[in-house]
Amino acid sequence: MRASELFSFPNSLPFSEFFDENLDAWEWIKAIKPALEAYEMSLLENDQIPEGVRIEGDVFIDQTVKLPPAATIIGPAYIGPETELRSGVYIRGNVIAGRGCVLGNSCEFKNALLLNNVKVPHFSYVGDSVLGNGAHLGAGVVLSNFRLDKQLISIHLPGRTVHTGLSKMGALLGDGAEVGCNAVLQPGTILGRRSLVYPLTAFGGVLEKEMIVGASPTMRTVPRKD
Repeated sequence: MRASELFSFPNSLPFSEFFDENLDAWEWIKAIKPALEAYEMSLLENDQIPEGVRIEGDVFIDQTVKLPPAATIIGPAYIGPETELRSGVYIRGNVIAGRGCVLGNSCEFKNALLLNNVKVPHFSYVGDSVLGNGAHLGAGVVLSNFRLDKQLISIHLPGRTVHTGLSKMGALLGDGAEVGCNAVLQPGTILGRRSLVYPLTAFGGVLEKEMIVGASPTMRTVPRKD
């Protein structure tokens, strides 16, 4: 599955040479670290860093970024214009966030590429993943990135299985894909453009573009006896 089937790399991000749309989409995860290593980090662009924001390593923060009173940002990291970081966010190295993103309260990001206008507002984990333009995670979404049996991650596409060579891979969310509150995506999950995962769903595999998947647990209502 080519990256072009899922993402359109925005012109506003300065890393286009590393994210070829003709590559297999999961190869973009491998490109995050070298892209940041090649980028010449300037001095912090935002000259009003709150006292509670801890920064380590090489970090670029655009002047227009909205910073919280408390956060941890470990480089290398690139935080693009008009992005908002919320209280308690933990950026744990090798993170690129494009224009107009939200990296929310008590969320953790590690080895992740967020294209433009990605919203991850509350209590989520995003590791070894790519989130396309306009992708959205509801509160409490977890992108699981490591198999319990510790095997390398494979992706089951129609008619074939692809071995990624990755021991850690979260999810690839195409442009406009959304995941509902408290859903869990299994390692190596791919969501097509504008696809949707319902809340409280544990999903793994490949969801085609503009499709919806969700668990339908049986609910019952009974009167109180006391």
